[in-house]
Amino acid sequence: MRPFLRRGLAPASLAALALCLALAPGSVPGAPRERVIICFGDSLTAGLGVLPEESYPAVLAARLKAEGYSYRVVNAGVSGDTTAGGLRRVDWALRLNPDIVILALGANDGLRGQDLAGVRANLDKMVERFQQSGARVLLAGMRLPPNYGRPYAEEFRRMYAAVARKRSVPFMPFLLDGVGGNPRLNQPDGIHPTAEGHRVIVDRLWPHLRPLLTR
Repeated sequence: MRPFLRRGLAPASLAALALCLALAPGSVPGAPRERVIICFGDSLTAGLGVLPEESYPAVLAARLKAEGYSYRVVNAGVSGDTTAGGLRRVDWALRLNPDIVILALGANDGLRGQDLAGVRANLDKMVERFQQSGARVLLAGMRLPPNYGRPYAEEFRRMYAAVARKRSVPFMPFLLDGVGGNPRLNQPDGIHPTAEGHRVIVDRLWPHLRPLLTR
């Protein structure tokens, strides 16, 4: 069975992200600039239902350190967020001067049946804004269940690849590759990954991210 999301994601909460950005250390004159990776998404990125250290951004930070890469990973996931909400948060994220942005938004738009022309435009604009700042963007796609109608689900899937081609950015076709639809790797809601599921996300994400990394 093709992995997919089945229901809407959790309501939005900006508190954790606000605290994260508020506490972000400033640059020290004369010191080497800190390299930053922002994981920019919704509850799948935020790690709803697992401990903060079990979310995929935290697991990725540990993987980077173990592999000898020096990056600070910022979890900029907001539960319930949409592409419109993400677009409004771009300026906020750019304050961290990211080197790399892992962009994984759109699931909530699709699950709410939003017009995909608008969703695509939002994704495209976010990628453009991050690129204009000098950040490298890794776009992660999502998929919808067939009960949303095959034409809509297929257009939704193709939308991500189209944005990636237009902006010439690396593309991971499905953030939940190997995780979605697997009860063992998902919480009882069937949507949000378990701690083990988040580890699988990092394993599947790594080959797409590694070419963007510098030592």
